[in-house]
Amino acid sequence: MDKTILVTGGCGFVGSNLAVFFKKKYPSFKIIALDNLKRRGSELNIGRLKEAGVCFFHGDIRNKEDFDQVGNIDLLIEASAEPSVLAGINSSLDYLINTNLTGTVNCLHFAARNQAGFIFLSTSRVYPIKLLENIQFTESPSRFEISPSQSVQGVSSSGISENFPLRGARSFYGATKLASELLIQEYNELGGMKTVINRCGVITGPYQMGKVDQGVVALWVASHLWKTRLGYFGYGGKGKQIRDILHIHDLFRLIDEQIHNIGKYNGEIFNVGGGPDGSVSLQELTVLCQEVTGNKIPVERINETRVADIRIYISDNSKITTLSGWRPEKKPKEIITEIYDWLSLNQDILRKILI
Repeated sequence: MDKTILVTGGCGFVGSNLAVFFKKKYPSFKIIALDNLKRRGSELNIGRLKEAGVCFFHGDIRNKEDFDQVGNIDLLIEASAEPSVLAGINSSLDYLINTNLTGTVNCLHFAARNQAGFIFLSTSRVYPIKLLENIQFTESPSRFEISPSQSVQGVSSSGISENFPLRGARSFYGATKLASELLIQEYNELGGMKTVINRCGVITGPYQMGKVDQGVVALWVASHLWKTRLGYFGYGGKGKQIRDILHIHDLFRLIDEQIHNIGKYNGEIFNVGGGPDGSVSLQELTVLCQEVTGNKIPVERINETRVADIRIYISDNSKITTLSGWRPEKKPKEIITEIYDWLSLNQDILRKILI
């Protein structure tokens, strides 16, 4: 049956890609992208959306009235956010809360009014920083590794599971996303709304306008392509801190499965990321970028650990894989190569934005 899907943050990296992928796979679906175009470079996606047949509306989820232009929908994918983990620390706390919490409430109101399903893109940053930093680890030549023996539940060689404790501070950004999760669960239980929450790790791929605090993989590739300086910050300045990275199309594959079988996933929370096979340290990321671009650039070593940084995070996908069979397909070098090809083809426009 044909569907009408609203993607909030529809000109952002995640939202625009999801909108285009859905329209390409399901031409008869009506796909709507709503975005306030605040993030620099997001305006470049308007043409791409229209070319794909996606309807674009300029609007802000902080304003209830901006939803009126959208019309009726069957499903809402909440991909809008102030995405920086440093938001509220080095920038406006008001904008963060109004977007990531009040904005989600407005999305929930609109979805409820339409009796629509609700897919929420949350974040691994809901997990408390101090507990993550207490994960037992070993050190190899190129990365930190999770130790087999742990004193905190929800940690294993597969990564961090949904059972990891939530007590403790996590950054203003993480707090707004966790608060949104709690409200979504109330709408699900008390309002009868069908909802799915995906706690995503590092999502990346082409069309990402990377920055130091968000989109680091795209930034790393761009810096190697255009030979600008980078830095290993914190943990002795060795670049051994590790994350798992997830290609945006792998995320699309999962959400596609969830929306077509939403009853199966209704009310659940899933950790979603590249997993151990998709993990990479900054040092390893540098080597991969050198291989793909053919360029070697200076990387400054800075011992001081930054606010809200963490040594290790790898998503344990066991819950979602067991339930759905889904697992990431694209590995780090393939992802980096795709980003490099996109940057190379669009250098004149993107260099002015990313560097």
